[in-house]
Amino acid sequence: MKRLVAVVVVAAAALLAVGGGARANVVVTIDKSQQTMSVAVDGSTLYNWPVSTARAGYTTPNGTYRPQFLARTWFSRKYYNSPMPHSIFFHGGYAIHGSYEISHLGGPASHGCVRLHPSNAATLFALVEREGPAHTRIVVTGSSASAHVVSSPGYEQQRGWSPTRHPDYAPFGYQSGGWWRGQ
Repeated sequence: MKRLVAVVVVAAAALLAVGGGARANVVVTIDKSQQTMSVAVDGSTLYNWPVSTARAGYTTPNGTYRPQFLARTWFSRKYYNSPMPHSIFFHGGYAIHGSYEISHLGGPASHGCVRLHPSNAATLFALVEREGPAHTRIVVTGSSASAHVVSSPGYEQQRGWSPTRHPDYAPFGYQSGGWWRGQ
């Protein structure tokens, strides 16, 4: 009987260990035509939020991406040191981030980033951080704010931008060895 109990305990521990290490698949879908974001985990939609993508004269690029790095605190070097809380950079200088201009959510208003309500950005950031960037996919679809949108490389791409060269950089990033957390 003791042997049977020992086998059951070992089997239960093994199942808990396997289950505890499992990662969910997160899909963040941004529809520029509707100015909305949906967040699904393992195929079940958990959140639907209004966003602001690029206004006329700017672009938010369509495509499928993985997060390149996460920054809990970030400030735009080009746009007046504007706060970009809970940033998830997905394509060069383009990021999903919180915005305090919440009255503009639901309509195009950004220079190309995807703006969210700060509390929604914090929720998304925590989810991506927990499940891991490798298990997160960001899909941007839909048409731009205007048929006359000018598509040009952003400030960051023009200047050889790198998150590690930003003076406020530290929170979370990717190195060839994998994801790491800064100070």
